[in-house]
Amino acid sequence: MAKKQFKAESRRMLDLMIHSIYTNRDIFLRELISNASDALDKLHYASLTDSSLEVKREDLKISLTLDKAAGTIILSDNGIGMTKEELEQNLGTIAKSGTLQFRESLEEAAEVDVIGQFGVGFYSAFMVAKKLDVYSRKAGESAAYHWSSTGADGYTVVPCEKDSWGTTIVITVKEDGEDEDYATYLDQHKLSALVRKYSDYIRYPIEMLMERTRMKEKPADAPEDASPEWETYEELAVLNSMVPLWQRPKGELTEEDYFGFYKKTFMDFSDPVAMLHAAAEGTVSFKALLYVPGIAPQNFYMREYEKGLALYSSGVMIMEKCADLLPDHFRFVRGIVDSQDFSLNISRELLQQTRELKIIRQNLEKKIKAELAKLMESDREKYETFWRSFGRQLKYGVVEEYGANKELLQDLLLFPSSHADGKPVSLAEYVSRMGEAQSVVYYAAGENAAMAAAVPQCERVQKAGFEVIYLTEEVDEFIMQALVSYQEKTFKSVLDEDALPENEEEKKALESKNEENKDLLDFIKETLGDRVSAVRLSANLGSHSAALNYEGPVSIEMEKYFAKIEQDMMGMPMKAERVLELNPDSRSFALLQDCWIKERPRAEKAANVLYQQALLAAGLPLENPTEFNSMVWELL
Repeated sequence: MAKKQFKAESRRMLDLMIHSIYTNRDIFLRELISNASDALDKLHYASLTDSSLEVKREDLKISLTLDKAAGTIILSDNGIGMTKEELEQNLGTIAKSGTLQFRESLEEAAEVDVIGQFGVGFYSAFMVAKKLDVYSRKAGESAAYHWSSTGADGYTVVPCEKDSWGTTIVITVKEDGEDEDYATYLDQHKLSALVRKYSDYIRYPIEMLMERTRMKEKPADAPEDASPEWETYEELAVLNSMVPLWQRPKGELTEEDYFGFYKKTFMDFSDPVAMLHAAAEGTVSFKALLYVPGIAPQNFYMREYEKGLALYSSGVMIMEKCADLLPDHFRFVRGIVDSQDFSLNISRELLQQTRELKIIRQNLEKKIKAELAKLMESDREKYETFWRSFGRQLKYGVVEEYGANKELLQDLLLFPSSHADGKPVSLAEYVSRMGEAQSVVYYAAGENAAMAAAVPQCERVQKAGFEVIYLTEEVDEFIMQALVSYQEKTFKSVLDEDALPENEEEKKALESKNEENKDLLDFIKETLGDRVSAVRLSANLGSHSAALNYEGPVSIEMEKYFAKIEQDMMGMPMKAERVLELNPDSRSFALLQDCWIKERPRAEKAANVLYQQALLAAGLPLENPTEFNSMVWELL
């Protein structure tokens, strides 16, 4: 029989399909299995209205056979099959979709769920095949036909013999090339792995005769120390689990089922701290099974970490990690989303940005937030385990996008504080303990809780009976700026001059001291030069002699952060405008006054020592440790 030619546009499309659209060869098997599943759906549906088609749901299946000697993969189904006309229509014209027409004819039949596009995905097999042979017999008919093609040069359709309804596809695998390994697809373990990865939840059994090995039984007269002998045998195995865990009713599932699935699927040895099994119906319908790990992967805070949920369309995996389903602040979540409502391109390999996708993402975001809030309330120990691994990610989420997500995330934040029990506190817990006299949320920044607590200005606030939140990570002060307030309580740094309420008498007393010592303060500023923007007396230092403060938007802790990432602004390093604060009631200040009056060179050294001590207290490096040591010894 003469070979029939594809139309010119079909030849171009075939070339594009093979070389451009599909970037992952492995998905050819997913496409063929999906088409076989569609064929089984069609037969089952047709049998509901055609009494001549005697079909039992449990008899429907898909079979895989390997023939290494012939270099073929054979995939069979006992589904609806195709007539000669349908073979030419569906396989002779690329992108002509019998399944698509079937879907359109059943728009009102909600119980039928068809995922394939026979005619598009079918041709993905040419990524690994040098020849495709399709043998098909339409259900209810006796005639069968053989469709054959080696690619864009055309195809033939001839009558053939076939004992039963359905379709059999014979894939003759390409020979290996210099950089091409096609023989791997003739390995039973490779094929079974592809089924488990992409088609594990196809609702019909996918069977394959698997070659196994086992130890032979020893003959009765064999010596005890005889080496064991092995034999090879074949076993018909079902490769797919068929029913996705997320499709099963929650009442049927135990924690062991959920956690076992998580560990197996995501290769994690530890239990998740939270799990969410959700479903939504309406404008967009989907089911999701989400997990919050207890331990962060080693590369979680590195650029190479890939976020994303596994994306399924009616049980067939479309993307292993769909990043667009998760906002960055919840990028630690692992799980699966399954929906019939996604818009897919013709390859079913890439997802288009759609309104449906955005709706699902927003829905999941709310559910994840609610689950984390519930965990914080019901199992604080587990939440703190989660926080140690992923709290920083939530903090980044607060400040990203100019604080767009601060309302969503603020209740999930934890901070160490001066509270007696030493446990990290939420903002809600802090506010709940505020007395009537307190109108602000106090915070102090340091490299760790101990250093934050040692900030000189912290002493006076705590002595007044106020709890102080400790900011111990670079992002924390940016959070305070982004939030501005919480439950109508503003945030206040202990470094602020007005950190504690002062009466008019106290204010005037401090102003008077600054005025009385103006010449001395000017001398210190001149001595220190550009290292400080100002020198002033402060009533906030408690028992400390000196401390660094700042003016402007960049704090001391922010300066440390910018130094780490070497971030410049307009070509200039991001530095705090440092202010040296001195305690007018300290013995050190009295000695400085005395030196300034009697011995100016010694006063210069004393000013430098006080400044360097303030650097140390702020966690900043000494400018010249050797010189500092010499000055201290000389003053002593």
